[in-house]
Amino acid sequence: MVNNDPAPLTLRERKKRQTRQRISDVASMLFFERGFDNVTVAEVAEAAEVSAMTVFNHFPRKEDLFLDRLPEATELITLAVRGRGEGESPLVPLRRMLLELMDQRHPLSGLHDDFPHFWRVVLAAPTLRARAREAVEEMEDTMTALLAEAAGVEPGDSRARLAAALTVAACRTIYITTATRLLAGERADDIADEQRALVVHAFESLERALTDGL
Repeated sequence: MVNNDPAPLTLRERKKRQTRQRISDVASMLFFERGFDNVTVAEVAEAAEVSAMTVFNHFPRKEDLFLDRLPEATELITLAVRGRGEGESPLVPLRRMLLELMDQRHPLSGLHDDFPHFWRVVLAAPTLRARAREAVEEMEDTMTALLAEAAGVEPGDSRARLAAALTVAACRTIYITTATRLLAGERADDIADEQRALVVHAFESLERALTDGL
């Protein structure tokens, strides 16, 4: 099972996470109801009963209020790669993590019947779409650093960056394919097996493409 919270949290850390989650939940509700561009940070703060400063302490940008799982994605990828078994390619735990997220219908997998509501808000807001593109670039940077670390090469190694770009592109293709099918009206349970097979196929292709390693 994917472990989202492997280390015990202090009381202060738990309270911070609870506050962050409450702000995000309130913001998401307002964005779903009124549209992203029609809600201000001040309105989110008022509805969540916190100050605007508190909102920005947890979410540096308004877009991050809605795309609030980006840090979780980075954490899961980092844990997967660094926690891989002896002799395992980093691609093995990444594939395993994606399949587990799908099986759990985790929001980060995109394989959930509520997912179209999320994407409709994103598609309607240019700033959210731009932030999502930035997030892909940030994920590629993270993946580059992790793959370089795993291979014992310099963080900016061009081979690590190429491997990271291919891996992120594969994951993005899977994600977009899932989103497209759900937005077209298909149900998560009906497409789950095909999407899982796509993950397996994509990572088998990556393994062949990167057969010589970094």
